[in-house]
Amino acid sequence: MPRTPEPDEDDLATTPPPPPVFHVEQALLGALLLEPHRLSEITGIGASSFSTAAHAALFGAIGSMPAPDPVEHATDASWLHEVLTVARRQARGLSPTYVHALVQVCKWPQHAAAYARIVEAEHARCRLAAAAHRLLHTAHDVSLPHRVTSVLAEAAAVAGVVDDVAARFPPHAGSLPRTPAPPTSAPHDAEAVDEELLLLATATAYPASVEQMRWLTADDFTDPLHADLWQCLSALTRRGVPVDPVTVLWEAQQRGVLGTRTPRELLGLLADSVGSPEHWGERVLQRSVLATAHRVGRRIESFTDDPATTPYQLVVGSRRALADLSAVRARWQHATAPPAPAKKPTPTRASAAARAGPPTTKPPAARIGR
Repeated sequence: MPRTPEPDEDDLATTPPPPPVFHVEQALLGALLLEPHRLSEITGIGASSFSTAAHAALFGAIGSMPAPDPVEHATDASWLHEVLTVARRQARGLSPTYVHALVQVCKWPQHAAAYARIVEAEHARCRLAAAAHRLLHTAHDVSLPHRVTSVLAEAAAVAGVVDDVAARFPPHAGSLPRTPAPPTSAPHDAEAVDEELLLLATATAYPASVEQMRWLTADDFTDPLHADLWQCLSALTRRGVPVDPVTVLWEAQQRGVLGTRTPRELLGLLADSVGSPEHWGERVLQRSVLATAHRVGRRIESFTDDPATTPYQLVVGSRRALADLSAVRARWQHATAPPAPAKKPTPTRASAAARAGPPTTKPPAARIGR
């Protein structure tokens, strides 16, 4: 049973402490309240870069007002009150006490630019985390009519965020993230297993299609045995030997990939074909695109969840993760591209119609009557 706190017990101890960037934001705002002219040194951040609504409102208010005269500002607090009045329009809970506390907490206003750079780095992490979360959500949203198209659009959005972060924090050598990869175990999907079996059976019945389906690889299958059997089919078609359930069974035995299936079971599975190999192949590849998007989203999310990951490492690690998705996306686009229109045959010189020219024979001589 959950523990019931005592009436006089202070439950504030259960509130997690604010992250380090919260204190950096306080130092930056305090520096700008003390020396407003330092706002000209701040680049790369805006009100949305701050972690709380109160901090965002204060930064926006400071930027919307002209800086006071430094000499007058040292002895007159009217500019601070004006900032508070403007900021309260966005954050009504702000108080004069908190504004003065920010002024007191900042001991080094000359470090304002360094504080802003830290805020910018943390905001980049939050942006990338949000983009990765949207990619994960889209990969699992079964209500979307075109899931792969939506997933690839979100992946492009993630890549856009990564490029923007890279422009602000260019990666350098030795900036690989040290965050361990999250587990990639996937639940058993009976529908995926059935579709892979139908693909293998129809490809065995129509082996000519296998050579045209190079956009499908063994890594796209969810069952290791199915991946091995696809490699067997591909090897047989490349060698140009007859393909049927018996030859596939023999190839699987030669490769040692029969697994727990008995020969009779395997022959039965390969003989039950329905539909076309291309249809089932696209279904298998579609699942592979979605599964890869899930893994990429989880990987990038693990980078952003690790506070020790620097912006440079976020860029390098995210780009490497996205490369896996780019590879399967290229194969998906190749598989689903409409067939190219057949080119009209170019007439050769021999088949071209002869051009009309002058007669090569003389007209018959006129007959002279007797």
